[in-house]
Amino acid sequence: MGAAISTSISMGLTYCCCNVAGNLCQTCLGSTAAGTTGRKRSALLLLLTVMLSLWFQYSVGPSIVTQTGSIWKLYRWIPGMGTMVFNAWHEPCEKYQGDEHLLAQCAGYAGVYRPTSMASLFFAASAVAAKLNSELNRQAWPAKFGVYMFAVALSVFLSSSPWFTGIYLFLARIGATVFLLLQQVILIDLAYNWNEDWVNRADQADRLDYGSGQAWLRLIVGTCAGFYLSTIVGISLLYHLFGNCPSNNWIITLTLLGVIAFTAIQLNSSDGSLLTSSIMSLYVVYLAYSMVSKNPDGHCNPYLGANDVWGITIGLTLTAVSLAWTGLSWTAEERLNATGVQAPRTVNGSDNPHHSSNEVNLDVPFLDPEDMPTSGLIVDSDAANTSSGGTDLWKLNVVLFLITCFVAMTLTGWGAIDQLDENSNAANPTVGRLNMAAIGVSQWAAIGMYIWTILAPQLFPDRDFS
Repeated sequence: MGAAISTSISMGLTYCCCNVAGNLCQTCLGSTAAGTTGRKRSALLLLLTVMLSLWFQYSVGPSIVTQTGSIWKLYRWIPGMGTMVFNAWHEPCEKYQGDEHLLAQCAGYAGVYRPTSMASLFFAASAVAAKLNSELNRQAWPAKFGVYMFAVALSVFLSSSPWFTGIYLFLARIGATVFLLLQQVILIDLAYNWNEDWVNRADQADRLDYGSGQAWLRLIVGTCAGFYLSTIVGISLLYHLFGNCPSNNWIITLTLLGVIAFTAIQLNSSDGSLLTSSIMSLYVVYLAYSMVSKNPDGHCNPYLGANDVWGITIGLTLTAVSLAWTGLSWTAEERLNATGVQAPRTVNGSDNPHHSSNEVNLDVPFLDPEDMPTSGLIVDSDAANTSSGGTDLWKLNVVLFLITCFVAMTLTGWGAIDQLDENSNAANPTVGRLNMAAIGVSQWAAIGMYIWTILAPQLFPDRDFS
């Protein structure tokens, strides 16, 4: 009797644990039900890629080429595998044999390219599959993770050259560059859409109740003031915290001049908006912080992590989380749906079907009976042919492909091994002068493109830039 009760309790607890685990996974990783996209699982695979890349960079690669550590002992223990693995990793790095640090760096970079190249291949194949059938993007994720892990394990036995340090490095540089430019375009478009949305809400509120739109206009002005105040505070903090050397001062000063320039151009133009300029101001200040925080010179960057266990743990954790968040945030549906695929919405902006008689009803007075919509809904043209942007899921995988290339370049300083930057180590995985330069280029690309969006309608009035 006691055994039966114990068994029943055990089965009940097991069921509860499994049910809770399933609900937790569904909450954190998203559902696989019809209408879902699989975006969270894609971001999880990107996070796994970042973690594997960091492990390969600072543990697996150096361990193999220096023939030390537990990883090398494991491969050497497998008959015939030790020599094969050593040659695959060491031969492309032989020219750095006289310098232990550059040799480890070369092998570490080759280690980063293995998980990221497999992830790039995975997302490229997923993009093709999603283009053919969008349902494939949310299905069979356990098998997908299994195939990916098997591919990464197999890549250990492949020679670094030419597959990883040659072909993939070339493609990753192109992909990362495209992502940086795409990032600026999306951010500028987001800034314009933010302003347009709030202005439209003010106009719609005025049509329903004249004068009620003033609340939205005051919100726009308040947001502008808040963003510009944050920009000024940010510039001041950058001077205070990082203004200890000329290179940082140049970066901060040029950022300030850029903000002043495009704000002045916008204020003297009929196009653009102050809210958009304030968003761009805050963004370019953030990019300036990203630049100076990646300065490998300890005199210029007093916040470099210490190369000890605690510093390495913090550095690797923050790097993994930030890069994974990049993938999750830049694949959000509203950023992928460039065509504006939206769910149907009522013309009065309310989801309540029992609207009052004084609200606007566009069905009756303005449309012929044959053209009259039966439900009073506004539906974008693409909404009838897709659910939750399903036909656009290939874009998600294309963006993740580009982000994977960006991850590879960020962790390896764009593949430059000729000279090891000071303080570029596991405690500061993204520190490096080439990373600073890449962010600087993206910052001024954003400033240049935003100024162009303001000036282009005036320089070419006959063209449509909407």
